[in-house]
Amino acid sequence: MRVIAKSTLKRFRERPTYRDARGPLESWHEEAIKAIWASPQAVKDQYANASICGRNRVVFNIGGNKYRLVVEMQYQAGIAWVKFIGTHAQYDKINVETVNDY
Repeated sequence: MRVIAKSTLKRFRERPTYRDARGPLESWHEEAIKAIWASPQAVKDQYANASICGRNRVVFNIGGNKYRLVVEMQYQAGIAWVKFIGTHAQYDKINVETVNDY
């Protein structure tokens, strides 16, 4: 997959409060760029705990479920577009289907 908005992940993990997210986010990114997710089921096959949501959004649990990563999948184009990364408390305040950026 082509991951769009890697800068969003970088900005998040470089903040002092979230430095512990660096390793897990880098691991997710490395796995994502090697993945061929042609459908929501393909994502679930690799990440059983991922949540498939409306508008082709997928929520990944990051760092032992400490953080939530929302990605819009464009399966046919092979694109995973990062829409949000945050803590559970931050995630609880957003609408997964409409959030556009961190």
